[in-house]
Amino acid sequence: MALSTISNSQNFHSLKINTINGEEFNFDQFKGKYVLVTNVASYCGYTSQYSDLQKLYEDYDNLVVLATPCNQFGRQEPGSADEIKTFCESKYKTTFPITEKIDVKGENQHIVYEWLTKKKFNQKDDYKVSWNFNKFLIDPTGKLISHFKSGVNPLSSEITQYLK
Repeated sequence: MALSTISNSQNFHSLKINTINGEEFNFDQFKGKYVLVTNVASYCGYTSQYSDLQKLYEDYDNLVVLATPCNQFGRQEPGSADEIKTFCESKYKTTFPITEKIDVKGENQHIVYEWLTKKKFNQKDDYKVSWNFNKFLIDPTGKLISHFKSGVNPLSSEITQYLK
């Protein structure tokens, strides 16, 4: 989607993406909950964070974890939608939503990541997704709280302090 489809005042809850099964997924269903958006990959040194993302998802009723598979960093997510879904469910027992595979940077950056990474849309700051497992935390009203780099564990107090 082109940048021109986002307005400067657009809220996170007005965005949408396709699920890993190809169905449209509207973010307005997240109103009233925190959302942790994480770009994921199956063959990364940080892939074990799937376990902690699942624990976080289970431990906080007021949180949705949203995984966005991406193959832009070291080609560490080469699989098809079915392969990614099977990997996540069988190896990490994930139950949180997983989206279609997308680009999180560059010319074909998905509209969700345009909103997350550009201050003119998120009203917070400009961010660069530098590797797999970067995380963005959205508050229950659809405002960006913070960006966390790959090395920040999903269960760390840097993230959980906002969820209490």
